[in-house]
Amino acid sequence: MQTPVEFAVDLATETGNELGAALSDAIPKLVMAIVFVSVAYVAIRVVLSIVRRFFRSIYPSEQDLIAQLWTTIIGVFLWFGAALVLLNIVGLGAIAASLGTATGFLALGVSYALSSMIEDAVAGVYLLRDPDFNPGDRVTTQSMTGTVRAIELRKSRFELDDGDTVVLANREVEKRWTKEGDAAA
Repeated sequence: MQTPVEFAVDLATETGNELGAALSDAIPKLVMAIVFVSVAYVAIRVVLSIVRRFFRSIYPSEQDLIAQLWTTIIGVFLWFGAALVLLNIVGLGAIAASLGTATGFLALGVSYALSSMIEDAVAGVYLLRDPDFNPGDRVTTQSMTGTVRAIELRKSRFELDDGDTVVLANREVEKRWTKEGDAAA
């Protein structure tokens, strides 16, 4: 039978050996994780800079919000992918797989819940890019005739002949509109 002192010495020795073995396994993973985060940071910054420049060349300066939106969306995807790879590097591949799957289901649910808002935003991008639909134009939609006052990402504002302002969702405007004096809108 061991004495309390022998037990404490054995426990300390065994704990030290296991700690040393765990550290020798963890240090290469930690170094690899630090290198990966450094490289990913630089790579993502470069990619986002290129993406930002690309979208700013496509959209005029008054539509900078759209370029920022696309850049942010791409940045979120890149950082999320980097986080999943980092989890894999440090030995948490099962957690990375679970997070990826859960995020996919979450994104599916959010996109379904926000489908009308997404439809408005997509229609808004098309209306903002359409050279025939600009503030000051007189147009007829399915529900009214008026002068375009503002085109925003999710809605457009029209001024009626009596001076009232009507705000319509861009998906409703984009479906069918006609510019007065222009049969091909």
